[in-house]
Amino acid sequence: MSRRPDAVVVGAGIVGAACALALAREGLRVLVLEGGFAGGGATAAAMGHLVVMDDSEAQFALTAWSLRLWTELAGELPADCEDDPCGTLWLAASEAEMERVRAKAGYYAARGVAAEVLDAAQLRAAEPRLRRGLAGALRVPGDRVIYPPNAVRFLLARAAAHGAELWERFFVSRVAGGVVEGHGERIAAPLVVNAAGAAAPALTPGLPIAPRKGHLVITDRYPGFCRHQLVELGYLDSAHGTLDSAHGPRPGAAAPASVAFNVQPRATGQVLIGSSRELVGWDRTRNHGLERRMIGRALGFLPPLAGVAALRGWIGFRPATPDNLPLIGPWPETPGLWIAGGHEGLGITTSLATARLLADLVAGRRPEIDAAPFAPARRLPPAAA
Repeated sequence: MSRRPDAVVVGAGIVGAACALALAREGLRVLVLEGGFAGGGATAAAMGHLVVMDDSEAQFALTAWSLRLWTELAGELPADCEDDPCGTLWLAASEAEMERVRAKAGYYAARGVAAEVLDAAQLRAAEPRLRRGLAGALRVPGDRVIYPPNAVRFLLARAAAHGAELWERFFVSRVAGGVVEGHGERIAAPLVVNAAGAAAPALTPGLPIAPRKGHLVITDRYPGFCRHQLVELGYLDSAHGTLDSAHGPRPGAAAPASVAFNVQPRATGQVLIGSSRELVGWDRTRNHGLERRMIGRALGFLPPLAGVAALRGWIGFRPATPDNLPLIGPWPETPGLWIAGGHEGLGITTSLATARLLADLVAGRRPEIDAAPFAPARRLPPAAA
């Protein structure tokens, strides 16, 4: 970049790429710095769902807004982004869970999101490979699935068309007020965005973000094996339950670990199987016992998976916060420093709305949704020792 940038975005995952594009569209000269390669961290290890979630009003507002932005963008995405408007089926295993399905349907309907309650027979017709005995499901037809690494490349290419520049393999070692340091260089910019995912606290001490490890497994190609993203209703409890601290379990307590059934059809004909979550810091070893539990959970809902060949499994580290909401906005400890992080398993979904919200705040505009629940300065539970 021949001139001093107006904004530096640290991290070229999907959130950083979306922020780079949103800021470049504001007319800012944007420089994106990535220690590895674009889309190669948590984004590459993600499932790629674009889904409305309703754990809280704030989460619903951000996910619904972002899904609308993704839907508007769908016609422009290249084929390699593998956009699939397959919808989601939230599966109820019992009549008690059907009560939750009906409540969820009412919540969505009251807020303008299309949703349909399916009984057991309708569910069998929609997904005949699911096990018998399920009580029904909620179908959310507007949800989608994409291939995140290529979506990152698309967003960065759009940002480059607006003058943004990407430096890969540039490891940032320090972020200070208006200065980013790395590889012996000091880059000055009036606006710095820390979008470094689970590694963000290494650059901004005090950020209430911690890595939550997750396992995924992908199969060989079986076109048409399932037609929707399939998620058990209990996924809400497993994936987004409140933690005493994002930084780990209470002293003396076992590290929380959970699995839930979540399967996605891929445009390649493959089936992506998830999901697990555990708080073990940056331990990069695969937990084969937890992975077996995850696969067993999937077989319990989708028995024909037993005849499907698995190609590989992997882990990723999702940036978690204590209240399950991301941090989007200025960091009060450092003038000129902004945060776009802590999205945990919803970074793919919420990337576009995160970027739009951040750009609105930078430009002094009133965002479409209330920004207060995402303010980095909000009160959060204290970190564990």
